[in-house]
Amino acid sequence: MNVDQAFADLPGDPAALAIVVQGLLMHEHVAPAYGLALSAAKHAEAHVRPVEEVVRQILAHDQRPLTSARAPDQRQVGVCRHFTLLHVAMLRRAGLRARARCGFGAYFEAGKFIDHWVTEYWNDDRKAWVLADAQLDARQRELFRIAFDPLDVPRDRFLVAGDAWQRCRAGTADPGKFGILDMYGLWFIAGNVIRDVAALNDKVMLPWDVWGAMTREDEGIDRAFIDRLAALTVEPDRQFGELRAIYQDPRVKVPATVFNAVRNLPEAA
Repeated sequence: MNVDQAFADLPGDPAALAIVVQGLLMHEHVAPAYGLALSAAKHAEAHVRPVEEVVRQILAHDQRPLTSARAPDQRQVGVCRHFTLLHVAMLRRAGLRARARCGFGAYFEAGKFIDHWVTEYWNDDRKAWVLADAQLDARQRELFRIAFDPLDVPRDRFLVAGDAWQRCRAGTADPGKFGILDMYGLWFIAGNVIRDVAALNDKVMLPWDVWGAMTREDEGIDRAFIDRLAALTVEPDRQFGELRAIYQDPRVKVPATVFNAVRNLPEAA
């Protein structure tokens, strides 16, 4: 069964589709909140890149329709990027405009902006793009004390990477607050700006994929180049042609092989 067939009988609105996604996926690092200890094989599922392979693995394990929520221990393991990837694919199949955005969430750890991915979809009633966090089910809303609607994430609670970069460059935000685990700083934000440009060109990579102009040192950042990328991503519709053009730059374009920084080895993109 291909993705189109698997998506054929899904609901058509963002909220209902977020619930579907939550019944299919388990976040690798939030699994303990559901009483789960993941095996090495389950952790490996978080390295799957294509949405087609995510869906294939879900159905290989359980052939029921995707609208049938799996038990927590039977869900496909991923991270925020996988929830977003699947949500966006389903929204597009329903005929809605949607895209993945890479940036930072302010709602996981107090005082920090944590590396995160969300959906951005076009709300025709409001004539505006709206951020939606398809990862935040009832358990996680309780766990992280979420006080906003996950289908309408405030723009100050999730910063797209370009916005985070511009705030830090202007001195209105501290780059040391942006990152994840023990990795924080301007270099991390710059990497997410590149990931967001790739996502806006329909290449939604793993959060730990490294390529092009990404660096682990602040000193290695081409700041003028990231300034340009950030400006394009903050208002992508107005500058879509430029986003398409700059994606051809080898510092941004996803190559055939990327470096998986978790596995510490090169892999096919």
